[in-house]
Amino acid sequence: MVSKSQQKQILQLKQKKYRYKWGLFVAEGEKVVDELLKAGWNCQFLYTTKDSSHSGAIRIDSTQMKQLTHFKTPSPVLGVFKIPKPKAFQNTNTTIALDGISDPGNLGTLIRLCDWFGIDELVCSDNTVDSFNSKVVQATMGSLTRVNCFYKKDLAGFLKSLEKDVFAADAGGNSLYKTELSSFATYVFGSESHGLSDEVKQIVSGTLAIPNSRPAGGAESLNVATSAAIFLSEISRKT
Repeated sequence: MVSKSQQKQILQLKQKKYRYKWGLFVAEGEKVVDELLKAGWNCQFLYTTKDSSHSGAIRIDSTQMKQLTHFKTPSPVLGVFKIPKPKAFQNTNTTIALDGISDPGNLGTLIRLCDWFGIDELVCSDNTVDSFNSKVVQATMGSLTRVNCFYKKDLAGFLKSLEKDVFAADAGGNSLYKTELSSFATYVFGSESHGLSDEVKQIVSGTLAIPNSRPAGGAESLNVATSAAIFLSEISRKT
């Protein structure tokens, strides 16, 4: 059984201000919840519509789950977790930075990509969607437990302080395939609709592009997560 106060709180956790007011976020889906539990993340409430091996899981029916979910179609498992304390930034060789990425699905995929390519840290501007947004959490498929996201109000100033060359993904840049890539560098991706902020543009050492094989009459651009996948593959291959 879910109390009215619990239901209200869970639904309020759709909003960033309530997530940080209470230090809680919602994770939905068996895979995601299992990954968070395996990683030892603190689960406050765990609801399921079927039998669960997890101790403390509360069995509810599908109607109740529909009243809790943050999605159009509910998953059979929903957990309310504590937001972990932020870790110290390690400044590993390759830094990936995001400037104004607003789509939760894209951020979730970018976090998964970092996990796949062994990137432990992701630096985000403060106008990038929150990594504990329920849609982001679901899209990460558990990679959130292995990739630390750092939000910076002054992204340009922070990246400059790392004392690395900063390369931006830009359609007008030099070919990614013909450029000698450095493992000790920062690669920054901007919003598809607005691009990089002026502040970040000022600290960029160079711009890199994925060549369009059909420049006339082809696709206008690539999804930011798709672009990042190609970039990370090339960085991994060449460094």
